[in-house]
Amino acid sequence: MPIGRVIKSTGSWYDVRDDAGMVVSCRLRGKIRLDGLRTTNPVAVGDLVNFEKERDKDTCVIDKILPRTNVIVRKSVNLSKESHIIAANVDQAILVATIAQPRTSTGFIDRFTVTAEAYHIPTIIVFNKCDIYNEEQNAVAEELMKVYNNIGYQSFMVSAKTGYNCDRLENIMKDKISMFSGHSGVGKSALVNRMDPNLDIRVGEISEVHEKGKHTTTFAQMYELCFGGYIIDTPGIKEFALFDMEKETLAQRFPEMRALMHDCHFNNCTHLHEPHCAIKDAVEQGVIADWRYENYCNMMDD
Repeated sequence: MPIGRVIKSTGSWYDVRDDAGMVVSCRLRGKIRLDGLRTTNPVAVGDLVNFEKERDKDTCVIDKILPRTNVIVRKSVNLSKESHIIAANVDQAILVATIAQPRTSTGFIDRFTVTAEAYHIPTIIVFNKCDIYNEEQNAVAEELMKVYNNIGYQSFMVSAKTGYNCDRLENIMKDKISMFSGHSGVGKSALVNRMDPNLDIRVGEISEVHEKGKHTTTFAQMYELCFGGYIIDTPGIKEFALFDMEKETLAQRFPEMRALMHDCHFNNCTHLHEPHCAIKDAVEQGVIADWRYENYCNMMDD
């Protein structure tokens, strides 16, 4: 049975590209459920699947989802006990953030990086629209990048408008499957268009009233890049709610906490109220950014 990769998902139909580069429209045969993962979308962009042609039709049927190397998921917006798979089988995640128009909170960034850490997906954080930042906003971006780079995340400023640092981002993405994510309006599609103008992905505008982006990417879709590799462009995410994350393991998803947590006095330390906590000591000493610790506490509360 042929093997193909899902390159577009519209909910009930899927575009699947085979080894020869042909794209066929597929539906699911029956109801596919994945072991151990309750999800609103059993098939995601990036999935490798077995499929076969339907008799007397131009469409095909997906029979099986092949084992995944990884997924990145978030809590479903409508069903709190269900997950929504954003993408599967990716080499890395590119989180596009902005200091203004719209502003991306560190809480959103950290929820994303925590989820990527849980599924062992490397994350690169790029702050787009640096061409519009004033002196104060530039200082904020520089401080955030300093913290994330010290933790181990590649982080730098880019501009889809001027092309600043887009060559650096292109080198990171070359010959890899990269997932783009972020709020609506941060310029995900504009960045992709800057690096590969042949794609001509629709670019949205910013609401002047709320300074938030208007959704332009409705469904996740994978594109082949002219310089090598693939990009999965995903719909803008308003909030990134964690799914199936245990409190006992949350600190392990913060690299700077993971490096110190074994020095805590108690083996089951939650790093919230216990005495002789290496994490809290590191926060007081400025080794761990106080806002990163605050985001950790907020996630624990959730």
